[in-house]
Amino acid sequence: MTTQPRITVIGAGLAGLTAAITAAESGARVTLYESHRTPGGRARTSEGPYRTNEGPHALYNGGPHWTWLAQRDLIGPLAPLPPREAARLRLHRDGRLRRTPPLAMLRLLRRRPEHAPVDSDFLTWATGEVGETGARAAAHFVAVALFHHDPGSLSAAFVHERLRRATKLPPEAHYPRGGWSAVTERMVAHAWNLGVRIETGARVDALPDTGGPTIVATSLDAARRLLDDDDTLRWDSGRTTLVDLAVRTRKNDVFAVSDLDAPGWIERFTAQDPSLAPAGEQLVQGQLPLAPHESKADGVAHAERLLDLGFPGWRERTTWRRESVATGRTGAVDRPGTTWRDRPRIDRGHGVFLAGDQVAAPGLLSEVSFNSGIEAATLAVKAARAGRTGGTWKAWKTGGTGTSGGTDGTGTTGDPGSLDLNLA
Repeated sequence: MTTQPRITVIGAGLAGLTAAITAAESGARVTLYESHRTPGGRARTSEGPYRTNEGPHALYNGGPHWTWLAQRDLIGPLAPLPPREAARLRLHRDGRLRRTPPLAMLRLLRRRPEHAPVDSDFLTWATGEVGETGARAAAHFVAVALFHHDPGSLSAAFVHERLRRATKLPPEAHYPRGGWSAVTERMVAHAWNLGVRIETGARVDALPDTGGPTIVATSLDAARRLLDDDDTLRWDSGRTTLVDLAVRTRKNDVFAVSDLDAPGWIERFTAQDPSLAPAGEQLVQGQLPLAPHESKADGVAHAERLLDLGFPGWRERTTWRRESVATGRTGAVDRPGTTWRDRPRIDRGHGVFLAGDQVAAPGLLSEVSFNSGIEAATLAVKAARAGRTGGTWKAWKTGGTGTSGGTDGTGTTGDPGSLDLNLA
């Protein structure tokens, strides 16, 4: 009789839920630990009359995670953006709101992704292609998909791929009706139906010895604490002021303001999903990236300048407001000379695997979490089975797997059974 592989997953955000489902579908017995009372991680949607996410959220359909979710009927109803609302996107340039971007920025979109070099910064490369005006406008616009204060300083290949996806027509961005929790709740239900044991309110301070592999699906800071202060578990991310605002409805409010003079984005999420706020009110969310020397107050002041332009009289109409700063919680960004393959590897050796939005997996924003969760689960199940065939799991674990050093940066060995993640 074959014994089921036993897999432990720490963290029930998008990466952890994806890993747990993937492992359970492979026949493993999975226990999923989450320190909060509810699963979802940064994909949780707040309860109450104003259903906010942790910063602006959208689900892009250009990556393999979309197919993965759709195959399991986990996407659910989407909130389409009416064409009349999409036409209300405004671009802040030279102190004014405009309807169209600089022509040079549009010319840049014609450059294919492979034309953008890994080793050069985006601003230098794009300036050589279309001039500085178009290059800076493009760098600031793409901050909506980066949450970084200086996108022009990042790898040209990294930024340009995201610029093309963020501006693609028809748009790749889609909005789950009711907020992101609607997706994570379906993922949790699917995991339960597969037999995953989910322990909420369960803080894990040390790797459990459960007789099987462990997938750490947390932030890199939390993973570093769990894995003996492993200093290699670091990667650049963003630091961003998040502003949530509810205002009484007023005709002709814009749908969104993209700042082309400096990175920043304000979006009216009830334009596509009125259920996110009470009747007669609009929910506005913004993300304003912060430089190292800037404070939350600087980001708030930036948001207010954009609100003054796109939402006249917003102060008198405000019914609710919240501000915060997200530090290192906005996904990985790649510096010149690096790609996703250089980020912390998924296979940590000795039966430990890493998943999350800052690890060695491709994709845009949350796609990294999905892709790394699938890869971590696939490797963990294979490791558990290999450990049993070679003797006891304990013997395999203490013998160690090393770090297989696959050229994809994930630690895969090129076995045909592992996933090919070069899709995003």
